[in-house]
Amino acid sequence: MADNQKAPEFSGRDTRQGEIILRTRWRRIVFIAGLIGIGAIALLLSCSA
Repeated sequence: MADNQKAPEFSGRDTRQGEIILRTRWRRIVFIAGLIGIGAIALLLSCSA
């Protein structure tokens, strides 16, 4: 980056609070399956220790 160019500046209000958008049924299914999978792996690891 050249010396006379500045990096873009964003306010805290613009950058906070990410939003998960699950518009299609398939995306919702994959998201929920991922959450269940993480829980199942955590349960298996805690029981095997």
